[in-house]
Amino acid sequence: MRIGPYTFAGRYFLAPLAGVSDRPFRALCREMGAAFAYTEMVSAHGLIHGTAQTLSYLDRDPSEIPFAVQIFAAEPEVLARGAVAAVAAGAGLVDLNMACPVKKVCGSGAGAALARDPAAVTAAVRAVAAAVPGVPVTIKIRTGWDDGLVNCVAVAQAAEQAGAAAVALHGRTRAQGYSGRARWDLIGAVKAAVSIPVLGSGDVWTAADALRMRAETGCDAVLVARGACGNPWIFRELAAAEAGRPAPPPPTREAWRETVLRHVAMQIEHRARQHPAQPLEETERLSVKELRKHLLWYTRGRRGGVAFRREAVRLVTAADVAALIDLHFPPDQPFEVDAGFHPADDAGEDE
Repeated sequence: MRIGPYTFAGRYFLAPLAGVSDRPFRALCREMGAAFAYTEMVSAHGLIHGTAQTLSYLDRDPSEIPFAVQIFAAEPEVLARGAVAAVAAGAGLVDLNMACPVKKVCGSGAGAALARDPAAVTAAVRAVAAAVPGVPVTIKIRTGWDDGLVNCVAVAQAAEQAGAAAVALHGRTRAQGYSGRARWDLIGAVKAAVSIPVLGSGDVWTAADALRMRAETGCDAVLVARGACGNPWIFRELAAAEAGRPAPPPPTREAWRETVLRHVAMQIEHRARQHPAQPLEETERLSVKELRKHLLWYTRGRRGGVAFRREAVRLVTAADVAALIDLHFPPDQPFEVDAGFHPADDAGEDE
């Protein structure tokens, strides 16, 4: 599939996940087979003012082409200036977040609040597209504000007319947050209403879910969000399915352990790039703390996971993580995911 000038080898992407899809996690998912990955949501105001926290979101591997930065703000001129800053930092694609349901974001008129009015969507997309000519501008939206305002088709059409190169739809309203079921039928409705690529999102917990979304909605690509948390191997399954190969077996205990510890090492390197003057011990401590949610996700559904999560609060170093893994997931015990476990039982939040 194509978005603007870019052709992607696959149709299964890592969604923009707030506090999750940083450089290390994007790299792991891409190595597993994700065809594309967005940054987490970045403040356009922060990009304009060059705050240290905001700039840390722009850390990327040179192989990330295009580098896709998702930005948010309420004002078209701020989004435009933020997009210029993102492109100056290496972005080859700019995504406008019009889906975040968080009260603080919506209260400023950004996120899902921006998509309440198709005219506001038109103004935002048009301003950004004019500010970064030649760079594809995409949007991510929800089905609507609430059950009384389900306007995703009108919003997608407005974005297309304003110059958007693609639209991603999370199949829930802002009022739903992450509860209830995602309406995949509305993903299909948007696909039928526009000629630009449509990316589907919502309730993609397994590779089977992603394949079924494509089949049922006709969407051009699928955004995997919470289904990838603790399970980047989902992209290995999807890559195999796209290539017509049999599904690969689940990771062995040794492969799982290696990936978890590599993620820890990559997180330490990521933080060290942002804070080169920080003592290494402090960098390691803060990196392990930042990664704790991932460590909890990696252990879900496995024997020993409850005990690991109970003790994870005391982890300080990479060696601590390795030792706790070996304590609660020893090589001589069964490692399979518990029968009946479903990732939706204990999920994070996307966008």
